Amino acid sequence: MVSMSCYIHPLSDVASKNIGRNSRVWQYVVVLAGAKIGCDVNICSHCLVEDDVVIGDRVTVKSGVQLWDGLRIHNDVFIGPNATFTNDRLPRSKQYPEKFLHTVLEDGSSVGAGAVILPGITIGANSMVAAGAVVTRSVPPNAIVAGNPARIMGYVDAGHSQNAITEVVGEHPGFDVKKTKVMGVNLHQLDRFTDIRGSLTVGEFERSVPFSIKRYFMVFDVPSMETRGEHAHHRCHQFLICVRGSCSVVADDGVNRQEFVLDRPDVGMHLPPMVWGIQYKYSADALLLVFASEYYDSEDYIRSYAEFQKLAGVVA
Repeated sequence: MVSMSCYIHPLSDVASKNIGRNSRVWQYVVVLAGAKIGCDVNICSHCLVEDDVVIGDRVTVKSGVQLWDGLRIHNDVFIGPNATFTNDRLPRSKQYPEKFLHTVLEDGSSVGAGAVILPGITIGANSMVAAGAVVTRSVPPNAIVAGNPARIMGYVDAGHSQNAITEVVGEHPGFDVKKTKVMGVNLHQLDRFTDIRGSLTVGEFERSVPFSIKRYFMVFDVPSMETRGEHAHHRCHQFLICVRGSCSVVADDGVNRQEFVLDRPDVGMHLPPMVWGIQYKYSADALLLVFASEYYDSEDYIRSYAEFQKLAGVVA
């Protein structure tokens, strides 16, 4: 059936009247009456959409996907062929929970072919789930996850630290400052001295560490699959040194995003306020030392990436 607002293939079974303009529903698709489908959506053949499903605008659902009650799909989402969604953690035949768990796919996220998404989790904005991944926990915005169970393998548009240096902005006795593409984020190359007795590296507060210090903390014994950080600060500056082992740091100013590997005790990284910071890929022996310009204050943390984007002026 072709209407003025959308196309419905004659070999499909569509009961819903809530289908937006320019959407297309192809052959052998079943859409139950309560489903809500936005504009410019493309649902390929052999799919099922249950009653309590909401699909935003410009969504692509490839063949062989079942969208069960409780699924909330935001705008510009891609779902690959034969991806599997679930809505009950303890399913039994003919036994139904009082309410099915909600699973949310935020704006711009992508789910690869054959991925399995457990119920009650959120796939963050602009993130990517690799083909065949089994996602057991919520995925942060912009993260790339793969494997079983899925773990974070990288971040969208993060690049690599060797390509992130734009220029050396200062050469000082005892350290050099290298500017990155992320606003306000610099790498500090500290002096290192090595002889037969061993090695020494040194930094000076308010010089090589470019602010006064009120607090420090150390991060260690982090399981390799875990991710830390995932926040920004209103006021606090941070200076990161991986004094043993290695870890990766993603810095994001809302426009530019870069990934850096900290694997030497003579390299420090300055994260100023209003930069979203993530640390992951910790080696088993990693010890990350962080100097902070402020005492701990829970009100100084920005823990929602969407809120961070608004405060950074990236979205209205």
